[in-house]
Parts: sequence; C-alpha cells; structure tokens
Amino acid sequence: MAKWSQTSWTPKETDMKEQLIKACRMHAEGDLERAKTNIMVYMNQSVGIGEHSDIVEAIQEELDKMAAAEDRIDMLSKHF
Repeated sequence: MAKWSQTSWTPKETDMKEQLIKACRMHAEGDLERAKTNIMVYMNQSVGIGEHSDIVEAIQEELDKMAAAEDRIDMLSKHF
C-alpha cells in the first residue's frame, strides 16, 4: 500500500501543513525519479533519441534537475 494512503487526513491546520509538506516531498521525489529514468534511457538507448544530438548535454540537464529535486527534499527535511 502506498505510504500516503496509510494516513487519514483531517482538516486541522497541523494536518494540512503535514499534507502540504508530504505533497512537496513526493513531487520532488517524482522529479528526481523522472530525471534518473531519462538519464538511463539516454545511456542505454541513445540511438533512438533523435531530438537530442548532444547526449552529454541532455544528461547534464537531467542531472541539474536531479540536483534541484534533491535540494528541495533536503530543504524540506532540514526546515520542516
């Protein structure tokens, strides 16, 4: 069962704060996994990617996305 479905949501202010933090964390985790998957595709199937003639540049852009997502996750953990 998904982690988010194990908790019941009540409309209290603290519960809303926790829900928002969880939503932000899950969004960042999704961004991180999407970028990681794109890198795996570039590395394993680069022949079929016609729109990206510079594979190294495309991978670097995905790494930047991963770094931004990790920064958001770290910020949430550190400050909330």
